[in-house]
Amino acid sequence: MEIIIRGDKIEVTAAMKDYINEKLKRLEKYLENSDNVRANVVVKVKGHMQTVEITIPLHNFIIRSEETQDDFYASVDKAIDVIERQIRKNKTKIKAKEAKTRIDFSIVDIEEEEHEENNIVKHKKIEVKPMDEEEAILQLELLGHEFYLFKNVDTNKEAVVYKRKNGGYGIIEAE
Repeated sequence: MEIIIRGDKIEVTAAMKDYINEKLKRLEKYLENSDNVRANVVVKVKGHMQTVEITIPLHNFIIRSEETQDDFYASVDKAIDVIERQIRKNKTKIKAKEAKTRIDFSIVDIEEEEHEENNIVKHKKIEVKPMDEEEAILQLELLGHEFYLFKNVDTNKEAVVYKRKNGGYGIIEAE
């Protein structure tokens, strides 16, 4: 597994890199052909809180975890536990979907700036990929987001799947 570690407003020390590498290596047993897998790790500091963001793009899915703690090592441990749980929980679903189709879920960051005069703090441009509703829900869960934009293969329209407050999911579809 190739591991890319970078710091955002923090210098990542050799000891921190070693700890992240050691912990991420335990995920290799779950990943087929782990030599072709790349894990992106971003370490951030805001005040006394340390955030570790781990993103692992797989063939059809992106597995992601972001954890914030007051201790760097606790953030790493918790983030990797979440990733491991996601992989184990969704391994059969992922394999089934990979067998059906090969879709690239690449997301390109355009700009990330904080503007105090408005509340937009991040812009992303994504390629909207065709998939069914079940696959969109799986991607939503793997990314840990509240909503996910996709092109519904059944209706050929852009749609958003989202988590409902009372449980379950909702879909908003463009006309």
